[in-house]
Amino acid sequence: MTTSSERAAGLLAGKVVLVNGGTQGVGAAVARAAVREGASVAVTGRRPEPGEALVGELTAAGGTARYVRADLADAEQARASVAHTVEAYGRVDCLVNAAGLTARGTLLDTTPELFDRHIAVNLKGPFFAMQAAVADMLARKAPGTIVNVITSSAHGGQPFLAPYVAAKAGLAGLTRNAAHAHRWDRIRINGLNIGWTATEGEDATQRAFHGAGDDWREQAGARLPMGRLGRPDEIADFVVLLLSDRSGVVTGSVIDWDQNVLGGLD
Repeated sequence: MTTSSERAAGLLAGKVVLVNGGTQGVGAAVARAAVREGASVAVTGRRPEPGEALVGELTAAGGTARYVRADLADAEQARASVAHTVEAYGRVDCLVNAAGLTARGTLLDTTPELFDRHIAVNLKGPFFAMQAAVADMLARKAPGTIVNVITSSAHGGQPFLAPYVAAKAGLAGLTRNAAHAHRWDRIRINGLNIGWTATEGEDATQRAFHGAGDDWREQAGARLPMGRLGRPDEIADFVVLLLSDRSGVVTGSVIDWDQNVLGGLD
């Protein structure tokens, strides 16, 4: 177990970190890593059970964490996630937008309703959470950091991910735009285009949409260069680095965190 002195010396020592979509998968891994590195954390999600379980795990290990119930598809709830964090901790130093919807749809069969859901969760929610977090940082005349968890599919993706790609590509553009707009405020905003990752959500997606069996991770990994899928804890370590001063002055970068190389051909 990490001791209080170890947390005090961590990369995020004394920081307040809000992880939207932080109750499972990559978001939960980021929350764990942030607490390990000395941060006080707020996590949001629609379902209280996993959120409260995660907070219990983190506090039992000596960390400071709280759960905020929020549906990030609702712009007002996205804004409120920041307000609740400020009410609890006094400020937001770091924001991570990790919520994501990956429901399948092609250009031809996507309904307006499905398209709107993707935009709401994958783009509008992060937009308004960023709006509120940056406003808090500006009001305090304080620096801050934001990391948006995007996807390598934002470069084009599979045909069955059309609305997902549209929304996440928008988030990549938003990341660069906001980083440019607020660089003189010392607010650094970066994104991570993550590749195929073994999460609870991906497991549910593979079973629901692709008829996957219990060994789908092993089968998928065998087709990848490193022989396995990415892990949430690996992504979390990278996110923490980007949130921390250790990443220096980098802002406006959307980094490909994947084992396939964009533009590479066999």
